[in-house]
Amino acid sequence: MSVTILPTAKGRSPASAEAIAETMRRLKIEAQAHAREHSEMFDRAVVDLEVIAQDIAGGGEAYQAGVREVARRLAGELASARMQLEVLLGRRDL
Repeated sequence: MSVTILPTAKGRSPASAEAIAETMRRLKIEAQAHAREHSEMFDRAVVDLEVIAQDIAGGGEAYQAGVREVARRLAGELASARMQLEVLLGRRDL
């Protein structure tokens, strides 16, 4: 039984195929790091918006009643979203 080397893309040696694979691994790691950073930015934005919504909801007569009501409802939704994000991102600040 003889061994036949399968042809690779024209002009590419097995060494260049390994270099491409390494580049793909590096790019995947970089993309995951950027995605993690972006997800954490999103989590911080949700926390900030939750604080603002709570401030407006408890702001009394300085804010219109409709604005306070929207802020009150949104604050509850944001609290739930924040907890879900904390679990998904793997941290719990309890």
